[in-house]
Amino acid sequence: MATSPPYPTHPTGPTGGALRHAHWWQKRWVRYGALSTLLALSGLVILALVREQTGTEGFLVGLGLAVLPVPLLVASFRWLDRVEPGPWRNLLFSFAWGACAAALIAIIANSFATRWIATATADPSHADTLGATVIAPVVEETAKAAAILLVFLFRRRDFTGIVDGVVIAGVTATGFAFTENILYLGTAFGTDQLSGDSGIASVTAATFFVRVIMSPFAHPLFTVLTGIGFGIAALSGPRQPVRRVLLPLFGLLLAMGMHALWNGSSAFGEFGFFAVYAAFMVPAFGLLTWLVIWTRQRELRTVREELPAYVVAGWLTPVEPFALGSMRARRVARQYARQRGGRTAARAVAQYEAYATSLAFLRHRGRRGRAGADFVVREQELLHELWGRRGFARPALEHAVAAQPRAAYGYGHGYGYGAPGQWPPYGPGHAARYGPTQGAAHGPTQGAPYGPAAPYPAYNPYRT
Repeated sequence: MATSPPYPTHPTGPTGGALRHAHWWQKRWVRYGALSTLLALSGLVILALVREQTGTEGFLVGLGLAVLPVPLLVASFRWLDRVEPGPWRNLLFSFAWGACAAALIAIIANSFATRWIATATADPSHADTLGATVIAPVVEETAKAAAILLVFLFRRRDFTGIVDGVVIAGVTATGFAFTENILYLGTAFGTDQLSGDSGIASVTAATFFVRVIMSPFAHPLFTVLTGIGFGIAALSGPRQPVRRVLLPLFGLLLAMGMHALWNGSSAFGEFGFFAVYAAFMVPAFGLLTWLVIWTRQRELRTVREELPAYVVAGWLTPVEPFALGSMRARRVARQYARQRGGRTAARAVAQYEAYATSLAFLRHRGRRGRAGADFVVREQELLHELWGRRGFARPALEHAVAAQPRAAYGYGHGYGYGAPGQWPPYGPGHAARYGPTQGAAHGPTQGAPYGPAAPYPAYNPYRT
């Protein structure tokens, strides 16, 4: 049975001395510059290729139509990530990789493979079918999975579970579908221009209906399977290397299989597309949506269960674990902060909520023996960030709790925090669960300005 991680101690602040002696190619600005250059070059090349196939007018029409589902899809994945929001730079990278690098790899590899099959078999129609059902799913899902792998390896602190995998995978696939839709819609528009068709019966309208109205989630749905594999791997312990490798590969194979089934639906007869759509795509979409929402609720429960350790130590107030474990209370706290202190206060409260959630997840992994070697350093960094924002966050969170029924926070419903309706929601045995001696020895009393000697709250920015 895994033992609890070390009790929270006085934060000494971030430590970055290990990077001072890094080689020039290991510096962050070098890596970011190289990656940005790669994505920019990929974007320019893919732009030229798509414009060459669609023409300037077709490209503009395709661009205008393809961009329509993007805000909705990105907002949906961002909504799923509200419990512990990842940084926007990860989402920007994922979208750019899908739209530029992955799309470029797919266009070049698919074209080469299709031409090679046509030459080898002397049957162009067979080559197109084989390329769409076999080559394209393998190439495209592998290219999109590369973005998930990069975030998993190099932004490990931001990749802690299934929801993170789903969000990174979904945004990557959204970028890929965006570029692909420009190509398909632009080509369809060019076909209509040559044939003189227009209106609802045009090829452009049919393509728009199938790709943008009926199945904007198709590519995200495929790649999310890979993201779930990486997400479960992120939850695995360091002593489970085989699981950490096989689960992402299994998710990638599932993504390829569903993608192949989707692309091959046209070979199942006149109504093959609708049969696959109704029998596989819609149920799979519903199941994955349920899984992600269930996972998000479990994350909120983790926040409520883990943060009381820091209440005992004096880092948090008794009401904060429950306020931070409720999305409604979080929203009320941000609104209250904005009304009293403006955008700066609302931003500080939002950051406080995110850091507290990361702290809860970190401790949860530590109790299960899955924390990394930097557990103590990371815990201190998060506590330091929380303490610096407590003046804005504590009044707002306390207001959020006072403004809502106590039953909304699950008091006495299996969380071990005392009897129903008890206030504060901690039973007599709660302190013993975490060790009052440890709390006294290692809590914020250990050094200024982190002790109870500091006024609570240090100041009230909302006092008029």
